[in-house]
Amino acid sequence: MCKAVWARLRALVCRARTARRDAGMVTSEYAMGIVAAVAFAVVLYKVVTSGEVSAELQAIVKRALDAQM
Repeated sequence: MCKAVWARLRALVCRARTARRDAGMVTSEYAMGIVAAVAFAVVLYKVVTSGEVSAELQAIVKRALDAQM
């Protein structure tokens, strides 16, 4: 029984070491993530500042301010 417990404990330790080695992103993955986030932010900024969306947002704000309570 003692051998079985030790074998199981060794297996758990090896699994934990393997999981720790693969945890997280490497520098190149961080860089790609940042580039993707910036690209998404630029596209979102362009959409929000476009004429049609800007006019619609202004209309929504104007209706909210003109609402009677």
